[in-house]
Amino acid sequence: KEVFGNKDICFSSDSQEYINIAEKTGIKVPFIRALSLATDSTSTREVILNCVAFYEQKNIFYDAVLLLQVTSPFRTKKHLNEVINLYKKEYDMIVSVKETDSNPYYVLAEENDAGYLEKSKKSNFTRRQDCPSVWEYNGSIYLININSLKNKDFSEFDKVKKYVMESKYSIDIDSQLDFDYAEFIQKKLLL
Repeated sequence: KEVFGNKDICFSSDSQEYINIAEKTGIKVPFIRALSLATDSTSTREVILNCVAFYEQKNIFYDAVLLLQVTSPFRTKKHLNEVINLYKKEYDMIVSVKETDSNPYYVLAEENDAGYLEKSKKSNFTRRQDCPSVWEYNGSIYLININSLKNKDFSEFDKVKKYVMESKYSIDIDSQLDFDYAEFIQKKLLL
């Protein structure tokens, strides 16, 4: 069930410069995001619900929304199709993940009330390889049930399924160092 079409893409931005770039690719941008939804404290949920409301006012209804953040440039069409094919209406969300390098059973610690470091997850593991697998959201793909989104915050979702991606596809650009690393990976692996 491959479903990609420009009519189903909603590009949300308050920047006319970015909207112009999107439109050069053939994407029609039906509205400019309100400034009240373009602040540092605006949640992703608020932005998505705003987009959903825009389409519902035009009698266009969707069961789910596929959130693709611009900070994750290495996902592929294959990844998107696989996530879509995993989706079931009873899920709150399918989220792309990678196995974390910072396993809380082994290397992560929190400071206790006395100021000492304690393992984040109590365990008796003496080798990292023996620890349970722990998954890290990689920021690349979120397939979200719209009914769940309307009724719960992301943190309240309890029916979340993972979609595992290799580390090389899981780069999330949040800093200049991330950007430099992404450029290196793109050149090195020809992504």
